[in-house]
Amino acid sequence: MNSKILKIVVAILSLVGIGLFLRVSGINSEDKVAISEAVSPLVTYSLVLLGLAVAAAVIASLLGMFKNPAALKKTLLGIVALAVALLISYILSSDGQVVDANGSVIAATGSQVSKYTSTGIWVSLILLVVGGVFFVIDLVKGLIKS
Repeated sequence: MNSKILKIVVAILSLVGIGLFLRVSGINSEDKVAISEAVSPLVTYSLVLLGLAVAAAVIASLLGMFKNPAALKKTLLGIVALAVALLISYILSSDGQVVDANGSVIAATGSQVSKYTSTGIWVSLILLVVGGVFFVIDLVKGLIKS
């Protein structure tokens, strides 16, 4: 995309955002209905911009992968490794009762919420250990080279 066109688009998007913000800031803080009506378009605008940014990033990333078969192979290998970590985590996870700090039951014994929560904890732990191992290996390699 032409640099000049991109600058114009960014300027227009910025002006719209500033206008919506000024609209919100000019409302009396005691009028809750007016604040809600003014904030709603700002939130919607922000969500649309976030969605467009995520879509652009994903599309650019996918196009870059498909143009470079080596990158596609590495990405698929990473996805397979993550799937293996998730599978191991699901196997290790417990479906026991989950309680909060006050002793209230958040998830009953045998519920999927409990199983998925435990899976998330286990996959985080596995990825932390794997990342730590690679960090130490890289650190040792760096010390050996210098």
